[in-house]
Amino acid sequence: MRINLAGAVERMFSARMGARLAPYARIADNIISGTDDRSVSQRIAFVTFAVRVISAAIAYLSQILLARWMGDFEYGVFVVVWVVAVILGNLTCLGFGTVVVRLIPEYTVKGEKALLAGAIVGSGFYGFVTSTFFAVVGVLGLWAFSDVFANYYLLPLYLGAITLPMLAVGEVNEGVSRGFSWADLSLWPTYIVRPGLIIVFMWLAIELGYAADAVTAMGASIIGTYVTTLGQLLIIHLRVRKVVPLGERRYRPLFWASIALPIFIVEGFFNLLTNVDILVVGWMMTPDKVAIYFATVKTLALVHFVYFAVRAGGAQRFSAYYAAGDHARLAAFTRDTLHWTFWPSLAMVVVMLLLGKPLLLLFGASFAEGYPLLFVLAIGLIFRAAIGPAETLLIMAGQQGICAAVYTATFILNVSLNVSLIPNYGLMGAATATTIALVLEALVLYYVTYVRLGIRCSILDALRPVRAIEAN
Repeated sequence: MRINLAGAVERMFSARMGARLAPYARIADNIISGTDDRSVSQRIAFVTFAVRVISAAIAYLSQILLARWMGDFEYGVFVVVWVVAVILGNLTCLGFGTVVVRLIPEYTVKGEKALLAGAIVGSGFYGFVTSTFFAVVGVLGLWAFSDVFANYYLLPLYLGAITLPMLAVGEVNEGVSRGFSWADLSLWPTYIVRPGLIIVFMWLAIELGYAADAVTAMGASIIGTYVTTLGQLLIIHLRVRKVVPLGERRYRPLFWASIALPIFIVEGFFNLLTNVDILVVGWMMTPDKVAIYFATVKTLALVHFVYFAVRAGGAQRFSAYYAAGDHARLAAFTRDTLHWTFWPSLAMVVVMLLLGKPLLLLFGASFAEGYPLLFVLAIGLIFRAAIGPAETLLIMAGQQGICAAVYTATFILNVSLNVSLIPNYGLMGAATATTIALVLEALVLYYVTYVRLGIRCSILDALRPVRAIEAN
């Protein structure tokens, strides 16, 4: 049933007011019930952002509760270990979580049902096997080099290794769901259910008499992660059976691996770039400083969610348009994603800067130290938003190799700047290093997108007429 908000607005308001509001109502109509590619992508992006906003509230509340329950030091230990676990969970599926986002629409367009079925089943299998292998290697490494790590990190790190297989399978599950445009199934488990379960299990553990420390928090994280991922996997299996005949399967593991390897490097360095400052702060400073820095980064997380929402709604469209050779629609859709990314991100930055200090004080009085960092970190986020999901566009267009090179160089620069600036400038040095890296990353990705695809991918170009973002 198609909703007619435009008609309702015209009936409810005077002719003059109705005429002013009707265009916006028609836009809302298209987003809610439109069936064209643009409307579907907008709807996915909107749902993604809505879920991310809800998840941000849940995650932020859970971090406040954990900081209050555990104190600065234990909370800082947990933050370092959980960030490491999440990064490795993304890395150890070796890029198959993103490869499947590209392959599902591509094989669907080409009618390759056997390859489609093989890609769905194979990606999950590879993700589980490779992540389990790396988890075992990680445990052996911790045992062999235990004297390198501070004692308070060891047991939480062992527990973090247990989460790796399910974190990796969860990444693949999200990729399969995104490939089929199942926004609910790609988002709710990871961003709503899992953090909610972790905080519930942590509360139960404390009520049962367990210590409110990093070890208990990692135990709650293990249970929450396994319950979430296995439940998501079951629902995906039931849905896929309705749309894909899984009886006949064809596998192209070497071809898929050749695509996955550079994507693995791209996503690995992307995640490291997003979190390297936290890891270096954890290495060079005490856990209580890590806690302050992490809380500051989390306060700006809502800005990141705009980018991820548009990325989730646009990845499969980028792949489909490029596979079909439709450069005009690819360029026009890029223009749309630039507007969808930049303006909400800018608005969110302003809001977070205004409310940042009282939000940080919710964690505790010492966390107000992070407020000045917000202004520095916001600069990098605005630059990233100004080029939209350029990296996703490049990957879906088969340019994952150049993305890998860009992110490798940016990561090395980021680490070097963090190591150089933190000893003299502390947390402000970490924030400055990250911002410089993000600004340079955005400029290079803009240049690469123009040279490789002939598309000018920036908000300044998107403000010009449509032809202006296409190369002459």
